[in-house]
Amino acid sequence: MPPYYFTIYSRSYCHLCDDMHDALRAALGEREYTVQMVDIDADPALLARYDELVPVLLAGKNGGPAMQLCHYFLDKDKLAAFLAA
Repeated sequence: MPPYYFTIYSRSYCHLCDDMHDALRAALGEREYTVQMVDIDADPALLARYDELVPVLLAGKNGGPAMQLCHYFLDKDKLAAFLAA
């Protein structure tokens, strides 16, 4: 299992979601990680929580709990702080 894992709460046909995914891949470079894209429209609870915020990026490492890093756009400073911790 890669040390870093990410979840992007998204929607189908969401260009911001695709942009965040691309920016995350570029920022992570050669690190080992997994990314799961989750369509919030398929889950009423996720829809209620994240409706107007997508894309939302959650991050975790070494099997620990995931934390929300940012929404709308990749926050490179928060990602760097997460990776450095």
